[in-house]
Amino acid sequence: MMPTLSPGYASVPAGMLANVVTCLEMREKPRPRAARPMEQPLTLTRMEEPDIAAYRALFRAVGQDWLWCSRLLMADDKLRDILESPEVEVYTLSGTHRKLGLLELDFRQKGECELAFFGLVPEAIGQGAGRFLMDEALRRAWAKPIERLWVHTCTLDHPAAVDFYRRSGFQPYQFMVELQPDPRLTGHLPREAAPHVPLADFKA
Repeated sequence: MMPTLSPGYASVPAGMLANVVTCLEMREKPRPRAARPMEQPLTLTRMEEPDIAAYRALFRAVGQDWLWCSRLLMADDKLRDILESPEVEVYTLSGTHRKLGLLELDFRQKGECELAFFGLVPEAIGQGAGRFLMDEALRRAWAKPIERLWVHTCTLDHPAAVDFYRRSGFQPYQFMVELQPDPRLTGHLPREAAPHVPLADFKA
């Protein structure tokens, strides 16, 4: 059981980051949205046999600005077990010349799907690729016999993330506070990553 926080301020240990996590869900398939004209043709391709190095390279390209690090810290064998599970679907979003995004749907919990990872490389944000990717995520998730689709985001993520998820049909149902080591100080991400988040190398 997660501990309950008391009202007021609490010190964050040196080297750690604190962020507020918003958990969102939808309980029924949303109505289709009108397609937005795209600036370039987009394709979504499933990684049938994900290569760990290629997966991590895309994970880093998409998530470095938001301090995504969980799959960089995970042992290779554990990550391989997840990616090779028949109940986990990993997709690459590609444009004309390069990979633009990552989508990961996790069906391992019966009757549910977790939108485990969803994101674009920085230069693809704001051009309609996110809506395309979300529409595909919703279509593929609800094609399975699920009763619930859920996702979580946090204050380290893009500032428009919660609003985007809500406009897509998700509703918040829980808030949590997460503490984690700053991956820029552990060496898993470069120190210049996510300049909008102060480095946690001060003394708490």
